[in-house]
Amino acid sequence: MYFEELVERISAKLRKITVKLNGRYTHLDENDLFQEALLHLWTYFQAGKLENKTESYILQGCYFHLKNYLRKIDKKTNLVSLDTSLDQEDTSWEEILYLENVKSFFDYFEMQDLLQRIRNNGLSKREKEILSFSLEGLTVREIGKKLGISHVMVIKLKKNLQRKLQSLL
Repeated sequence: MYFEELVERISAKLRKITVKLNGRYTHLDENDLFQEALLHLWTYFQAGKLENKTESYILQGCYFHLKNYLRKIDKKTNLVSLDTSLDQEDTSWEEILYLENVKSFFDYFEMQDLLQRIRNNGLSKREKEILSFSLEGLTVREIGKKLGISHVMVIKLKKNLQRKLQSLL
């Protein structure tokens, strides 16, 4: 049996599988999944693992491979849409502090001076750490891991920071 013959025989059913699995995933289309299934088949074909196997067995193997592939890739995928607003974890520090309007009045150096004054005015050690990590671009969960506190506590401290900083502005 040649690989091309196998693909020709099962491609219609394999495409149906990819359409079925693609319903929940907007970052991949059916062609991406079909190509992943073909790569999986090619690897198994080259290793001789498809000899004497039925089409049903091969298709079932492709189905399980694709489900596992989607599960793995979903954990690694981080999608950003330009049409939707950012959630709490991905919001930049300037947006949390409502400094995007301030940027239009101050140039870069004045903004740095403002941030330095904020750091030196009545912030606790923990709030200063959170401010520094946020300015580095870390997410709420990453900050929590670095400081050994829960992400919920980080959000609460950020809200306190926001309140204090708004009073300073």
